[in-house]
Amino acid sequence: MQPAFGTSPKCDTRVPFNSRNSYFKNPFGGIETRRTVHFLFPVVEYMNPDRVTLFLRRNDHTVPYPMIYSGKRDGYVNYELDFSLERDGTYYYRFEILHTDGGITYVGKGDGGYAVCGEWLPEWQLTVYEKDYKTPDSFKGGLVYHIFVDRFRNLDNNEKPRYGILKNWSEDVTVRDMDGVYRANDFYGGNFKGIISELDYLADLGVTDLYLSPIFKSSSNHRYDTGDYLKIDPLLGTEEDFRQLIKKAAEKGMGIILDGVFNHTGADSLYFNKFNHYDSVGAYQSKDSPYYDWYTFFDYPNDYLCWWGVTVVPTVARDAKGFHKLIAGEGGVIRKWTDMGVRGWRLDVVDELSGTFVKALRVAVKKNDPEKVLIGEVWEDASNKYSYGEEREYFRGNELDGVMNYVFKKAILGFLTHEFDGSEFAERVMTIIENYPKCSLDTCLTLIDSHDTVRAINALSGADGGPDKEGRKNYRLSPEEYERGKRRLILASCLQYFLPGVPSVYYGDEVGMQGFEDPINRRPFPYKENWDEDILAHYRYLGKFRKENRKAFTEQAFVYGNGEEVVIERESLRLKLHRGFGSYTIEKK
Repeated sequence: MQPAFGTSPKCDTRVPFNSRNSYFKNPFGGIETRRTVHFLFPVVEYMNPDRVTLFLRRNDHTVPYPMIYSGKRDGYVNYELDFSLERDGTYYYRFEILHTDGGITYVGKGDGGYAVCGEWLPEWQLTVYEKDYKTPDSFKGGLVYHIFVDRFRNLDNNEKPRYGILKNWSEDVTVRDMDGVYRANDFYGGNFKGIISELDYLADLGVTDLYLSPIFKSSSNHRYDTGDYLKIDPLLGTEEDFRQLIKKAAEKGMGIILDGVFNHTGADSLYFNKFNHYDSVGAYQSKDSPYYDWYTFFDYPNDYLCWWGVTVVPTVARDAKGFHKLIAGEGGVIRKWTDMGVRGWRLDVVDELSGTFVKALRVAVKKNDPEKVLIGEVWEDASNKYSYGEEREYFRGNELDGVMNYVFKKAILGFLTHEFDGSEFAERVMTIIENYPKCSLDTCLTLIDSHDTVRAINALSGADGGPDKEGRKNYRLSPEEYERGKRRLILASCLQYFLPGVPSVYYGDEVGMQGFEDPINRRPFPYKENWDEDILAHYRYLGKFRKENRKAFTEQAFVYGNGEEVVIERESLRLKLHRGFGSYTIEKK
């Protein structure tokens, strides 16, 4: 499964070290604190090495580790090193070869994990996490279905939105009001009873967990502008309806994952109360409000810090202790809904939350059951990220279980749209596999689209829909574009289901739903007569295969690629996919 010694054209045969081959570095990937990692570093004899040093760096502090000569073999001089680290963190390493004539050769990381010689080269990353770091085994190998609740299914719902309009299910979404402003105030009435009515359909897809868009009382259809974290939005149903959803889903073997929006609240909320819709003294109304210090005002009350400049979602201060207590404290938001029986939480824009807060959230989520899951929204490599001047510790052991793996999404779409070849796909994917602790990687969500991105079939079709958002709303893929998108979607879903992590299917992808960016990608789930049965049959096949081979999807994966082809290999499974032929084969070993 791993690269053979010195067989790649990327390998510098003078120093054939490869971090992805356990012959040279063992164990593969990240390591636990206090676990020994072994390095074998061969140097071809004609380079006349005198000694080799591994340099290990964390931030701006570098420590040299002299390697030990261990003999000669097949024309190479071998050097070895064993060490362990007491402190978790993101480390980087490189090598230097001192020659008998006093010269030095610098060795750094090339593509594929192979060593290359030169100057100012990239270093290899070594992720070190706490020895007792555990992630939920019961979540791994599963399948998540991502539901935008207002748009999935409306059943027996006569509730009217407090502000906005209730549309017929067949009407299209609004992208801007008559005055040119988008207010996200067109509702379709999707509700908990509607989801319950479709549980058999979801079970037939092989779904193990339902990830719901925010469900708490809010003014908008997306509900990322929370009004009250302790109350269900009436348009979705009652608290008892939600309990029934948890119960009925569990009977089908499914858990519920909630979307936790804790970086900002709604301006129309119990806490800010800009529009005086709540029976409270909000931060906007008085500096004496108990919520005043949750927010940052520049010129009170109308000039305040808000998320991406959007005034309807004022940002909560990163050190707002009262807010942290409400959310993560005893008897707070996390405990109320987790104790009700939800499977776990997805944290919206987790990069903007302080590490202290994320740690508190983990404690609250896991308090009574370590198998509860905590996922963060991260768009980049989460193992080496800095945000707000803070080194993120997502995978060290005290914060997240996993993240939304947008890096894999970009790799899948980029490969299938011919942005790059199979070799680049493999490099992007293997970098994440090598950098993430395996227990984290197996708990990440593998996606190809979401409520924040263009629908996968549109992205894969090659259509851009034109420069105007209203035009993109009205655009429908041509037969040629649809067939191209459909063919590539079949391949994309194979990669999504076979790569490490838990696939997260955005509602409607499995029946061929179209749509460009938000809010066009949030249309109501289509009536059955508008389903693409070929795509649906394919998703059912993948879901069944994954369910029947669940344990295999937690095995270590290695990914190879070249030109038109990609291979994902595990101990007991192999996926071989050819984008040019539009074909794939699945082999059970």
